This record gives sequence, C-alpha cells and structure tokens, in this order.
Amino acid sequence: MYAIIETGGKQYRVQEGSKLAVEKLTAQAGTEVTLDRVLLVGGVECRVGAPYLEGATVTAEVTEHGRGPKIKVFKRWRRNDSRKLRGHRQDFTTLRVKSING
Repeated sequence: MYAIIETGGKQYRVQEGSKLAVEKLTAQAGTEVTLDRVLLVGGVECRVGAPYLEGATVTAEVTEHGRGPKIKVFKRWRRNDSRKLRGHRQDFTTLRVKSING
C-alpha cells in the first residue's frame, strides 16, 4: 500500500517503512506526526481525493532535523561593477512512515 501526501507545498509518494526528507516541521525528534493531507491511497484498489481524501491519514515518526547543502546565490549587474554573493541552507525534517490509514 502506498499514498501520496502533501506537506510543505510539495507532494511525496510514501510507503510504510519509507524515509523521506520534508520541509522543516515544528515537532521534536522522536515524536509522532499525523499527516492528514492525503491525495491518493493506492494498492489493490486506488482511491483518489478531490483534492484530499476524507478520513485518510499517514502516521510518521520524526527521526531528525537537519540542514541541506549550501547553495550559492550569485547576482551580477553588467556595466556597473556590482555583484552580490549570498549563501543559503534549507532546513529539513526526516520522517519515517509508520502506517497508512485510509
């Protein structure tokens, strides 16, 4: 059984036992999180929501919080001898899916 969920403005395909990195959540490491924005539950029979399935949830455990690799943002303006260099590291939360209820 698999499900397609939405969190942090992105969609993910998850199965029981799978690990995924999502946008940073406020939950502490080691706690359980219930994700209720389920778009689709598939398996033997596929159920599709419009846009979300009512009563379908995905339970996951927060394993850790981290930061992604550094991205360099470089801007240069021609003929002005001007430039700007900034760095960015995106925060993320790693989840392990425990169960899909749908």
